[in-house]
Amino acid sequence: MSIHDDNHLHPSAAGGLDLRLDAANAPSWTVRAFKHVSYEIRICQNVLDPACADLAEAASAGRSRRRFVAVDANVERFYGDRVRAYFDARGIDAHYQSVQAGETRKTFDTVAELVRGIDAFGIDRRREPIIAIGGGVLLDVVGLTANLYRRGTPVVRLPTTLIGLVDAGVGVKTGINFNEQKNRLGTYSAADLTLLDPSFLATLSRRHVANGLAEILKIALIKDRGLFDILEADGAALLESRFQTLSGTATSAAGSAVIQRAIHGMLEELQPNLWEAKLERLVDYGHTFSPTIEMRALPSLLHGEAVCVDMALTTVLAEHRGLISARDRDRVIGVMTALGLPIWHDVLTPDTLMGALHDTVRHRDGRQRLPLPVGIGDAAFVDDVTLPELTDTVLDLAELARRRELARA
Repeated sequence: MSIHDDNHLHPSAAGGLDLRLDAANAPSWTVRAFKHVSYEIRICQNVLDPACADLAEAASAGRSRRRFVAVDANVERFYGDRVRAYFDARGIDAHYQSVQAGETRKTFDTVAELVRGIDAFGIDRRREPIIAIGGGVLLDVVGLTANLYRRGTPVVRLPTTLIGLVDAGVGVKTGINFNEQKNRLGTYSAADLTLLDPSFLATLSRRHVANGLAEILKIALIKDRGLFDILEADGAALLESRFQTLSGTATSAAGSAVIQRAIHGMLEELQPNLWEAKLERLVDYGHTFSPTIEMRALPSLLHGEAVCVDMALTTVLAEHRGLISARDRDRVIGVMTALGLPIWHDVLTPDTLMGALHDTVRHRDGRQRLPLPVGIGDAAFVDDVTLPELTDTVLDLAELARRRELARA
């Protein structure tokens, strides 16, 4: 169409193109386009059983039978033989790349290693989704790599840790650390499919189970008191059993309930705000101070452990403000301890925390937007936390931690 045919093309409901001519007859165009996003998260017990078709058929629709499979190096040690046997039995020509995926390896170098492997494999990005098998760090790194590679390659995620099942494996954010900053580089990119198999938790270390329980506790504290009650009653047993039945043949009933409630609660918060246009996000609870705490404490704190320290701090802060009773504060701290999680780390100084808050403010459009618990199972946002308040909170949390340490001795 000639620009002289009309001076305004109206966009359709699906997008469109606006052409405008100014007084001097100079054109300008406005392009509007919308992309529909839909992704599936499916619980699938014993996904590596060759009789289970879910992983083999994921995103393939019977097309290419080649797959590039990125496997966390720790997962490779426990499940490498089963992964290979599965794809062999399903007639899939799989190329495997083992990835060192700890927090200190969540870097551009790891992304580059993956890109070199994908290039060597010669992936057909339209028909051959990358399969990512591992914990939250691996899912983040592979997700970012796939989103960058040829401007978008599909991914199928198979989380193998609790934090992967309930947090990193259910949203659309990808990321890597940069310049000693947590997840400083990243994208929003949905995986085509995420398969959740809680049976992987049977070989997880106790500490990594606790690490995932921190993100579950987050959901309980800010929106699901019933979930908190389950964690208070059964959380310690779930930690010890790794969510499995006594026979170890399936996920326990309490374990299934906790995982499903945590995932549903997380998705309820994420779905209306996938691209974080709204900056008051309940799921930011525990994530205001924790990015700085985690990076300053590396490698002594895992992600969920840093989140729990943040939640302990903000629970005490909320108690100071009368938002939560001293009794409920003690219940929360007691559950954290029962779940094998820390409530204190020596990097907690008022100046460090104020610096963390200032960094967060830069990413929340100039406001703190700090979620604080209101009782157990609800939350409110505040914008007026001060250095003297943080100083008092740190002192009280240190005393709480000291008393609990003495009680355990």
